[in-house]
Amino acid sequence: MDNKALISQIQTWARELGFSQIGVTGVDLSSAEPGLLSWLANGFHGDMAYMAAHGLKRARPAELVPGTVSVLTARMDYLPRFTSHATHAATDAASDAASDGDWTDVELQRLQHANEAIVSIYARGRDYHKVMRSRLQKLSERIALHITPLGYRVFTDSAPVLEAELAQRSGQGWRGKHTLVLNREAGSMFFLGEIYLNIDLPPTQETSSHCGSCQACIRRLSDTGHCCALQIGCASLHFIFNHRARWQHSFGVSPLDRQSRLRL
Repeated sequence: MDNKALISQIQTWARELGFSQIGVTGVDLSSAEPGLLSWLANGFHGDMAYMAAHGLKRARPAELVPGTVSVLTARMDYLPRFTSHATHAATDAASDAASDGDWTDVELQRLQHANEAIVSIYARGRDYHKVMRSRLQKLSERIALHITPLGYRVFTDSAPVLEAELAQRSGQGWRGKHTLVLNREAGSMFFLGEIYLNIDLPPTQETSSHCGSCQACIRRLSDTGHCCALQIGCASLHFIFNHRARWQHSFGVSPLDRQSRLRL
């Protein structure tokens, strides 16, 4: 099986496992190194000391996993097809919006209930780290049946990996002005995972930016007082680590402690 046929077959296997898209890119991320170093130098990682712990290994896949020559990226969308099924606490107006397919109205309506906690959509199912890692492992094992011997390692937020950079380079989407990877079909509501491989696969085509003059994300973040997230690049972790005291005051426990007590 030649490499192009192999990639086509991998895409088929990936869809069977629930992935939305597969991409391939090389390991030369040298052009991303200055941005990473500047981001760290400016202290945008806050209390996330682990972001600086591995130096430039994050931008050098072959140093993190010796022998790596290609990176396979995987996208798994998480927006439920029928969001209204999970919105029993929403108002009638919100439920009507959901039935019309406008899930954003449902979620925004939740914000009107000041005394109710809201779980982010991506966290309403099983722990995505476990789901993604298991499926990536199964995909790797299928590939290994056809490529012997195969060296690989799977990642889902589990090691110093520049996943957004790899996703963009492999055609999963483009970097929006709010720093997230955007996909024309899935927006930014998807999980990313990677498989580092010791085989040389042809890269998939990179996607061009489609933001144009749109400023919607910037306006939204500015309106909510979170414009700093545009530079930090990982808003969820910023809020968890750098607003820990506020969580402690509001809930009597830090978000990381709450997370450790949950078993999804």
